[in-house]
Amino acid sequence: MKVNMGPLDRKIRAFVVAPVLIVLAIIVGAGSVGGIILFALAAIMLATAAMKSCPLYLPFGLNTCKVKSAKG
Repeated sequence: MKVNMGPLDRKIRAFVVAPVLIVLAIIVGAGSVGGIILFALAAIMLATAAMKSCPLYLPFGLNTCKVKSAKG
């Protein structure tokens, strides 16, 4: 997969969004449908942060990763 997430984007997903979703899932009820959906969203946030790539960014042409230009 193409790297399209910068370090700040990855940190926000891994250390802000995913923990908030996990806490909300526990509050809603871990075994409820809403809790399971929130846990799944948290897992997706952690997985995309680990892979440095967000599949939803591709169709929209988004890229938060700074591209280094090669100087010849």
